[in-house]
Amino acid sequence: MAEEDRVASESEVSELAEEADIESLKQVLAQEKEKAERYLANWQRAEADFRNYKTREEQEKKELINWANSTLVCDILPVLDAFGRAFEGVSPAGKGLSWITGFKQIQRMLFDVLNKHGLAEMKCVGEKFDPSLHEAVAQQEGVEGVVLDEVRKGYKLKDKLLRAPQVVVGKGGESLADEVAKQGEEDLNRETE
Repeated sequence: MAEEDRVASESEVSELAEEADIESLKQVLAQEKEKAERYLANWQRAEADFRNYKTREEQEKKELINWANSTLVCDILPVLDAFGRAFEGVSPAGKGLSWITGFKQIQRMLFDVLNKHGLAEMKCVGEKFDPSLHEAVAQQEGVEGVVLDEVRKGYKLKDKLLRAPQVVVGKGGESLADEVAKQGEEDLNRETE
């Protein structure tokens, strides 16, 4: 019987050792699962950070290109202004000359190229004066707070103000109806030129 007790106790000891091994293996497995989940979460975070970095870099690259374009366009705007001033000085008899027509076409081509890259001329005559968009250079009799005339054209590049138009603003003394009629006549005169 002593031998049976000894065999029984050895089998109990071996069962207890197996149970302890199973428990320790379960603990190790749980720890490894937790570690794997942590690694996965870190990897996913790093992947998201990298995607955000690439998006941010692409946006910064586009902004840099737009900024470079805006610098070039700002340097070209005086050329457009010079064309405009030159054509204003042409006598009515000279407007039909072929070389003047050719220069007008060159001016149009230049503006079309710049327009293709996002440049847009601002229309401001007859609109309410906005100091964030317009640069007032003079005041005249006219509807108060309304842009009466444009001294220098203003431009936007892809919806950003590139150069504010220099304008003449009304200081009062004329009704809005009178101003609208006067503006209509000026627009008609410009179109016939």
